[in-house]
Amino acid sequence: MIRLLQTLNKMALIKASIAAIAIMVLVFVGSRNLQNFDAALIAYLLGTVFAVFGIAYRYSVWLQRPPTRLYWRRSIQFLFSRDFPFYLVRSVRLFFQNILFQRFIYHRSRTRWIGHFLLATGCLIAFAVTIPLTLGWIHFEFKPGNDTIYYAKVFGFEAGSFELGSFIAFMAFHALVWCSVLVTIGAVMMMKRRLTDGGLIATQTFEGDWLPLVLLIAISITGLGISYDYTFLQGKTYQFMAVTHAVTVILFLVWIPFGKFFHIFQRLAQLGANLYRYEGKKRGMAVCPHTKEEFATQLHIDDLKDVTKELGFDFTLKNGNSHLDLSPEGKRAALAKAHFEARKNAGAFFG
Repeated sequence: MIRLLQTLNKMALIKASIAAIAIMVLVFVGSRNLQNFDAALIAYLLGTVFAVFGIAYRYSVWLQRPPTRLYWRRSIQFLFSRDFPFYLVRSVRLFFQNILFQRFIYHRSRTRWIGHFLLATGCLIAFAVTIPLTLGWIHFEFKPGNDTIYYAKVFGFEAGSFELGSFIAFMAFHALVWCSVLVTIGAVMMMKRRLTDGGLIATQTFEGDWLPLVLLIAISITGLGISYDYTFLQGKTYQFMAVTHAVTVILFLVWIPFGKFFHIFQRLAQLGANLYRYEGKKRGMAVCPHTKEEFATQLHIDDLKDVTKELGFDFTLKNGNSHLDLSPEGKRAALAKAHFEARKNAGAFFG
């Protein structure tokens, strides 16, 4: 155990611990010293705290990698520059376009986009509903002296009210039902693709590709089962449904930092990468000495030289130039030329 702890990244461990403690503090603050916390959700809370710890730890380690750290630093530098208003608007637009509406995947396949959009939308809405409820930040109460009016409290403050049986009440109390339907349809579409696409069949793994979909479907089906039990079975199977649903959700929370679900949080870095590409094009393109054509931004090439040196690789040539100044075509030509010279010096071009 001690040897395992010694292998952990100390800085990431500190940040992850702070994130987990911050969540627990916010639980006390948001629930008014646990006054509004539902004790039945304690297992979900423990799973959420673990997920926060794991996500913070892995994200911190990821940001310590030289390429990621450089992208992050550059993104912050460009966002908070004199062009802040422009980049802020651009980032917000990209957030809606690529994060909420998943348009980045549309050009690959319309069907794939629909499935991905349904999965993402269902998951994001479910997160927005369940996390505040689990942490005790939101709860519902009857208005004093009235058993038909519910009012919602956020961090202990009244945030609105609605009447039981109204459209608002129906949508609010069935929000997770709609999410489950969206996620189930999206997951089934993704499964169909993994059963019929030859390239995916050859490369996919159960742990990396099938397990996430199985977990999402299990969460959705058991969640729908709880709603069905309340509506049609008068709670006869509630205990079984509730326990099964809790197990699947906690497995999902525990798996987030370690599996494919972590890309949900990495996807936000795409916003910074877009700013980086835009700023690089604005500053000028690099021209390959071999092809005499533009192939990348000069900013990217200069940063790449710094990162490779930091990683222990120096591609500086004898004439003072760098191998990284060449485009992919130029690199292939340089390699072919090197092979030619080596065989020429050996006195045999073949054999």
